[in-house]
Amino acid sequence: MKHTTRAAARRGQGRTFLPRIVLVLSLAVPALGVTLGTAAPAQALDNGLALTPPMGWNDWNAFGCDVSAKLVEQTADKIVSSGLKADGYEYVNIDDCWMSPNRDAAGNLVPDPVKFPDGIKGVADYVHKLGLKLGIYESAGSNTCQGYPGSLGHEQQDADSFASWGVDYLKYDNCYNEGIPALTRYTAMRDALARTGRPIVFSLCDWGDENVASWGGSVGDLWRTTGDINASYASMLSNFHTNVALAAGAGPGAWNDPDMLEVGNGMTPTEDRSEFSLWAEMAAPLISGTDLTTASPATLAIYGNKEVIAVDQDSLGKQGVETSSAGGLDVLAKPLSDGSVAVALFNENDTPATISTTAAAAGLPRAEDYTERDLWAHTTTESRGTISAFVPAHGTVLYRVAAASRADRYAPSGTLAEAAPQQATAGQPSTVTTTYTDNGSAVGNVRLGLDAPRGWSVKPLTRTRFGRVATGHEAIAAFKVTPPATLPAPIADYTLDATADATWSGGTEKVTTPAAVSVPAPVRAPWKTFTDNTATFGQQGGNLAIQGAGADLYGSTDQYSTVYQQGAEHDGSTTVVKLTAQADTSVWAKAGIMVRDDITQPGVSPGYVILAEAPGEGYVVQWDSTGSGQLDSNSAPADSGSGTASYPTWLKLVRSGDTYTGYYSTDDSNWTLVGTATAPGATATQDVGVFTSSHSAGTIGEADFSDFSQS
Repeated sequence: MKHTTRAAARRGQGRTFLPRIVLVLSLAVPALGVTLGTAAPAQALDNGLALTPPMGWNDWNAFGCDVSAKLVEQTADKIVSSGLKADGYEYVNIDDCWMSPNRDAAGNLVPDPVKFPDGIKGVADYVHKLGLKLGIYESAGSNTCQGYPGSLGHEQQDADSFASWGVDYLKYDNCYNEGIPALTRYTAMRDALARTGRPIVFSLCDWGDENVASWGGSVGDLWRTTGDINASYASMLSNFHTNVALAAGAGPGAWNDPDMLEVGNGMTPTEDRSEFSLWAEMAAPLISGTDLTTASPATLAIYGNKEVIAVDQDSLGKQGVETSSAGGLDVLAKPLSDGSVAVALFNENDTPATISTTAAAAGLPRAEDYTERDLWAHTTTESRGTISAFVPAHGTVLYRVAAASRADRYAPSGTLAEAAPQQATAGQPSTVTTTYTDNGSAVGNVRLGLDAPRGWSVKPLTRTRFGRVATGHEAIAAFKVTPPATLPAPIADYTLDATADATWSGGTEKVTTPAAVSVPAPVRAPWKTFTDNTATFGQQGGNLAIQGAGADLYGSTDQYSTVYQQGAEHDGSTTVVKLTAQADTSVWAKAGIMVRDDITQPGVSPGYVILAEAPGEGYVVQWDSTGSGQLDSNSAPADSGSGTASYPTWLKLVRSGDTYTGYYSTDDSNWTLVGTATAPGATATQDVGVFTSSHSAGTIGEADFSDFSQS
């Protein structure tokens, strides 16, 4: 469901808007038996718009209701100055909360005069002068998802307003729909937009309900196929699975929309590249949902990858089809207008893996050789028909493959797989195996190696030189690797690079494959560790580190990783810790102090209180006010934090009976009150420790602590 879900997730808890949820759920139930993947393709709407998937930006994922003319105009400026406009990004889209709570006396929508002092037309004029286009938001219901006036029954009046303001794109939501069939409501707005005479791209946002893939193309230019996305790998993966099955319905002017891109909002760089690759492979709209004005160069580089964008924007308009998906190793093939095929190799799993297919399976014509253009590495190799790559966990390799015009123009394609432990022990040896497979013409003088950081020991266990490796054959070498006994941090992260050198008719080829290895220093008594998801723990003297994932801690979601002391919390105690660093996996990633009757019983153990810091929300106390074992209360208004976060920060939690008071300090001297909580069911002694939850299921982030004291 639209903003109800996303807004709650952005705040870090499951707060919902009950009247809205009850209504929409009652409408969604009949659609549960529909198999969207079997829907017949709909005829495209003949309005001449969106002949390639729309590209642009939308404010909601990063800002929610905090939209304004200033934000939109600053973002438009950044789209131009960063080069994204030249890359094809043209729509600057305003989402919910742009209007006043009530229509005017004539029934017209009124832009919020504070947020948009010159109205929507003023912003449209600004955006148009930059050579960009403006998008607006409304809902096909009596209200928008955030409770502002909806367009149901006002379709022509609102369409006329949009046209008069210079709007170029309408995102049309599905909240408060009064039980009227989606086709009826969306068709009414389609016809109203057509009658204005202004070309306005029509984006249907009905969350994939009512088998929209079977009729969306005759009503709109694109249609949402999924529920709301959020900045987590699990959410991205879910939307991918739904959308990839609907390829038959997509084409020029009619696009499946798995929701906005979360690139730059907290997933790892590998996951960001996967999302961008998969959306391009599925011919999905490329609508950024991040704050482009503060985006890092790495994030802007992903959005600006021209070779990947070209796959998405290909004029043939075919959506990539999944040709195999066994074991979470997905292969997609997307025919392109020049006769080449974009082949995506996506590794859904938590460990790296080799993914392979063939040119024939990808739909390419028979040929002696094929060129493989790696669209992220920007390198070209040549294959005899095998398309293969060693793909990192959650990663995607994207090739553009074509029949070669002549053989042996490029270096032979080779796959270098590295079997390395994801976690090693300080000072203790382990074995790393590398396997080089030749996918092109035969190569000679093959030499396998392993490059390790300073302080590591690497010794070959087998031969590393091979005179000749034929097409389809492989060379294998094993190495004994030993990390240093003394680590620079509680958890030290390293990269081991497997290398392969080979000669071919045109010169020398070198292939490198990195593998990430973490080396934690062991956690020692009286400390214990616990996680109910995925985590690595480390201790170095008084320094503690946790690398953990976790969807959230609030309500029925209770996923965290903790280093704790059993039974150390008591009436009258004061707990202090210094949070030195925290990964920005989400604005609501949480790290700090946790107390609970039994920390190893998530979801059920009472006496539950956390004092947390969140990168985008500041400081917060959250607690279980009912003794249910679930966090349900928040120290700040509107389920938010203090709004400001800095590192390092000292956190202090003071207990008096079943009352807990939280403070923070940026200098370990001047303390600021965060909030006070009462936790019924708290036992005389409790577990206490430090914790982290990435608020991004499947995405791991690190939190570092020091100077823990408990008295």
